[in-house]
Amino acid sequence: MLPWTEVDAVYRRLRPDLLRLANLLTGSESMAEDVVHDAFLGFARHATTVDNPDGYLRTSVVNLSRTAHRRRGRAERLTPERVTTTSIPEVDETWAALRRLPERQRAALVLRFYEDLSFDAVGELLGCPAATARSLAHRGLARLKETLR
Repeated sequence: MLPWTEVDAVYRRLRPDLLRLANLLTGSESMAEDVVHDAFLGFARHATTVDNPDGYLRTSVVNLSRTAHRRRGRAERLTPERVTTTSIPEVDETWAALRRLPERQRAALVLRFYEDLSFDAVGELLGCPAATARSLAHRGLARLKETLR
């Protein structure tokens, strides 16, 4: 259990990594800020009963990113897609291809290759068996390869 006085230390330690994770999962910096903010609000409410703040917050970010992704999907049906660009064409093309993947495939790839989690951990975060997480990542990579050819 985490004493209330340490919530600030957890926030300062984990916020940058959780923002990067949320940004990769949602594809939007502003949405990532909202997701991480909401995750920390939930954590603050339950901080005294949470045994593993890192796991609690990572799981919250993944789940809140799913919700945000669904909401954005509904909103995008009504508005045109905005494209994020960098000065590196390959990165832009890869990011655009990653954004077009189904939500669970994108999450599996981000958690496995960006967060460097095992398939067991990816499956746990996505609420599926490790074999399903492996399959999602495999299918996501296949779609990316096909798109980027």
